[in-house]
Amino acid sequence: MPLTQLEKATRFRYLHAGPTFVIPNPWDTLSARLLAGLGFPALATSSAASAAILGKRDGQLSRDEALAHARLIVESTDLPISADLENGFGDSPETVAETIRLAAATGLVGCTIEDTTNNPDHPLYDFNLAVERTVAAAEAARSLPFPFTLTVRTHNLFFPNQTLDETLRRLQAFEKAGADVLFAPGLPDLAAVRTVCSSLKKPFNFMVGIPGKSFSVPELTAAGVRRISLATSLYRAAMTGLLDAARQVLDQGRFAFVDTSASSSELNTLMHI
Repeated sequence: MPLTQLEKATRFRYLHAGPTFVIPNPWDTLSARLLAGLGFPALATSSAASAAILGKRDGQLSRDEALAHARLIVESTDLPISADLENGFGDSPETVAETIRLAAATGLVGCTIEDTTNNPDHPLYDFNLAVERTVAAAEAARSLPFPFTLTVRTHNLFFPNQTLDETLRRLQAFEKAGADVLFAPGLPDLAAVRTVCSSLKKPFNFMVGIPGKSFSVPELTAAGVRRISLATSLYRAAMTGLLDAARQVLDQGRFAFVDTSASSSELNTLMHI
């Protein structure tokens, strides 16, 4: 029997109690089913990868498009699915709350909301508004009939003149406002990761995918990380394989890539078809 949304949500919440787990980011139903077949315990969408398969850049998907894509992932496997829902597709706390409710109606058991505005002249929400948005998201999540896991992330380290102190200030405020998981991509080293994790009571998600700033599971576990997401890294790895094979054909007239490729039977087995 397929798991209910309540059962998926409960499993997802339980994963955050430990030990550290990896939550990979599929970009379509095929990649979702392959990752499920490999044995990962949960999956999460990536806004950038989701946009890319529709021929768009990160940030160009509408809320309807993002949720329709998330529904495809939800329906492709019995695993708990969280979604990268960017800034909640609107500035106001009310819009963010509505996005949470719509996400739950899509079958998701969690999502990530960030504090970026999509305005290059003012890329981060002012502190107080960022906190208000988190409060609204948390209240919407708590109103649901199952434990929806709300992750809130600050992107301040992606912008000039930002500090780790400001990262901590925002994360601690988001934690107090009701976030279940905290997230801050761009941490420069393991010392910073340890500082963040030791400053929080709720689980921290570390994002792998930035060259030179992606650390191993044992290192991140020792630093206190509870969840490790992969952002677009698997999507980029898959596209790198495609480009390498295609260039081999186009530039060399050779097909050596077939000797190391997964077989159709192997892929079908992982997808359980």
